[in-house]
Amino acid sequence: MRSMIYSDLAALQADLEANFQNFPLVTKPTDLIPGEGNAKAVVMLIGEAPGYHESVARRPFVGRSGQLLRKTLVESGLTEAEVYISNIIKVRPPDNRDPSPEEIMAFKPYLDAEIKLIKPKLIVTLGRFSMAKFLPEVKVSQVHGRLHKIKWQEQTLYILPMYHPAAALRATRVKISFVEDFKKIQKIINFIETASETDDFRATVEDALL
Repeated sequence: MRSMIYSDLAALQADLEANFQNFPLVTKPTDLIPGEGNAKAVVMLIGEAPGYHESVARRPFVGRSGQLLRKTLVESGLTEAEVYISNIIKVRPPDNRDPSPEEIMAFKPYLDAEIKLIKPKLIVTLGRFSMAKFLPEVKVSQVHGRLHKIKWQEQTLYILPMYHPAAALRATRVKISFVEDFKKIQKIINFIETASETDDFRATVEDALL
């Protein structure tokens, strides 16, 4: 799979639309739902796939789960202008089903390119599919709200797994965890910006956040 290199996010989106016929589920350029937000965001949020409301508005996270996400984001001390929001795949699956492995792989080079362009200090994964891109061997229920430092394509990334807001809407317990995990973001950003390289990363994170 070839590596995608773009000058900016507009060029990436133009290439996506120009090659729409190469993607599963896409029948026309307007089926594609681009990422949204600050091109130099400190925090990048990655969900799974657009739903009905996103496909109509051509914006990520604008339905019920998106409203919860954006509300919780602001309440945590961040503004929408400070973050970038995207998805693992850029098109709505039929009946809002889970994205297939083939669909995820088809859009992978473009998501990778988004990450490289934005260079976020922190990536927040929303749900199991986006988490599996970076942490494939764990469950969200086991690691949500815990910061991970990984090597990814010769880069160091900080990953904070969280529940998907749609799951938070379905269960009160999950919603409480979702909100509490979001409250950690500002403290985590401060830690990332000030922490020096250390072999004992986990201990350092625990000292900073607990």
